[in-house]
Amino acid sequence: MNDPIGDMLTRIRNAQLRGKSTVMTPGSKLRAWVLDVLADEGYIRGYEKGTDANGHPTLEISLKYFDGAPVIREVKRVSTPGRRVYMGVKDIPSVRQGLGVSIVSTPKGVMSDAAARAANVGGEVLCTVF
Repeated sequence: MNDPIGDMLTRIRNAQLRGKSTVMTPGSKLRAWVLDVLADEGYIRGYEKGTDANGHPTLEISLKYFDGAPVIREVKRVSTPGRRVYMGVKDIPSVRQGLGVSIVSTPKGVMSDAAARAANVGGEVLCTVF
């Protein structure tokens, strides 16, 4: 798999289109950190770590709905393995005039755009969520 974050975001998008309550994805530290930001911002209920039949780590993501509609309306991958997108703290994009969130990988960890501005650090913009 070339793009594990893109794969996870696509799994979340597809599961929400089908109305699923949970979705499974292979586990990694970076994926867990991105899910921590999504949970802190209120886009998912949470996630649980586990293992599959072969002993590989997995993450079971609990999706969140409001009045039958998914909370995540739009999720886009910004930085890809073929085209990395790095931005300084002043250049981090605001998603839908602040209604959405950009997830940024900084030297101080993976955090939302607001937290990155508060910590005065830039980094790689992984994705945007609205």
